[in-house]
Order: sequence, then structure tokens, then C-alpha cells
Amino acid sequence: VQLQASGGGLVQAGGSLRLSCVASGRTFSMYAMAWFRQAPGKEREFVAYINWSGDSTNYADSVKGRFTISRDNAKNTVYLQMNSLKPGDTAVYYCASGLNAANDADYWGQGTLVTVSS
Repeated sequence: VQLQASGGGLVQAGGSLRLSCVASGRTFSMYAMAWFRQAPGKEREFVAYINWSGDSTNYADSVKGRFTISRDNAKNTVYLQMNSLKPGDTAVYYCASGLNAANDADYWGQGTLVTVSS
């Protein structure tokens, strides 16, 4: 199983980015997906979760109302739309896959760096 994350970059505070994560190697639609992030010098933290069908989502309080997770099972892709970005959102963002992706993911992507300048 491979998860390929992309879409990171440098953006000014208040701007937007959309991250993508393409999965291969198993039936994408059978598994939940999640996004995590790790800022420099900090532990990895949960950002967002979406169930296998896309009709159930969950967010960290710090991103609620600004970030939106979605998925396209036909394209084996999960997305993270990030709006109103803040310097505190600067981190490497990782996608993860599993039956319980938010707490016990069994596969991880390589990460994509998001840098928000003030």
C-alpha cells in the first residue's frame, strides 16, 4: 500500500491550500482516511478524519471551521482543503489509512510541508 501526499507549499497567513493524498495497493473505499501534522519540535497531532463513505468527518478543535476533509473513492484520493491559514498551521502534513485511521492507522504517506508566513 502506498499513500502519496502532495499540495504543500508556502502561503501567506489567511491564504488557502488544498492537500491531496492518492492511495494505491488496496481497495481505497474500504478504509477510513485521516490527516495528521507535525510541527517542528512538536509531536504529531490529529487534524481530520473521514470514514470510508465520506459521510462522517471529525476535526481537531484547532482547525474546525477552517479545514475540510473530503474523498473521491473513484480517484482513490483524499483531500484536505485548508482555508484561513495561520502561522501555527505550519507543519508537515501526513495522510493515513486504516479501518480506524484516526487512532490506529496502518499506512502512512510520506508527508507534505505546509509553511504559513505571517
